[in-house]
Amino acid sequence: MYALGTHLLVELKDCNPDVLKDLNRVKDSLVNAAKQAKATIVDVSFHEFNPFGISGVVVIAESHLSIHTWPEYAYAAVDIFTCGDIIKPEIAAQYLIEKFESKNPSVFEMKRGILSPFNERLPHKVCDAEFQMVS
Repeated sequence: MYALGTHLLVELKDCNPDVLKDLNRVKDSLVNAAKQAKATIVDVSFHEFNPFGISGVVVIAESHLSIHTWPEYAYAAVDIFTCGDIIKPEIAAQYLIEKFESKNPSVFEMKRGILSPFNERLPHKVCDAEFQMVS
């Protein structure tokens, strides 16, 4: 069975808190993770909370990478959602595990957009001429 996309839920525990509270390092890490996975970056948006914590998203043509950090708990929650067969989300996940120095990471993979009755590979983009509303 084929899916439109792969969604990795990445739990980064026992990270370096100094990295998790540094806006530039967090942002650069997510942008570089997208580049490592060969994604096409469309937009980048991050916010630093007071007294600490960062949330951000790297929008890619193939979907997104997002993060929420809790430096006080040495924890970060990361979502990596990619569509198509070219992007390798596991490369981005491994890159982030290393950059945040997670001593206790876990990665859960979900297939998204499993549309029955399709039992063949699904394109992740549809041309306007091919688009039909499904009721």
